[in-house]
Amino acid sequence: MRSILKYFNLLFIALFIISCSSDDSVDIDEQKPTISINYNEGFPQACEQLVRGETYTFKAQVSDNLALASYSLDLHHNFDHHTHDDQDVYCETEPIKAAVNPFIYMESFSIENAPTSYEINIVITIPNDIDTGDYHCAYSVTDETGWQSRTSIDIKII
Repeated sequence: MRSILKYFNLLFIALFIISCSSDDSVDIDEQKPTISINYNEGFPQACEQLVRGETYTFKAQVSDNLALASYSLDLHHNFDHHTHDDQDVYCETEPIKAAVNPFIYMESFSIENAPTSYEINIVITIPNDIDTGDYHCAYSVTDETGWQSRTSIDIKII
């Protein structure tokens, strides 16, 4: 009986070791993509003032170790002075106020052909009739395996 138990214990240990061994043929993505507006063409920069009625090109550089899949841009008011986790620069804010006709822009886009780097390039005209004041510009990027990164910038619409 003891020899049978020893046999099963050895068999169990062998199966455990085999099942835990690494398979070099499977690449597991463990890195989030990155987003940067910190380059000459990156727009907008922190505390930038955008003028109603004007057209702007929103640009950010995104990259990933394997393959990019999509990105989004979210422009929304910050009349309540909320923050986002990754903001490095805080701009002087106007007094808290209620939104009457705030500008809200939320769009998602696919990135074709799964590149490892890509420049986001979105042209937006700021409507003439929206509330002026404090806003956030939030970029998001997702890679093919589902990792996501975000960055948010304080801006003003005047």
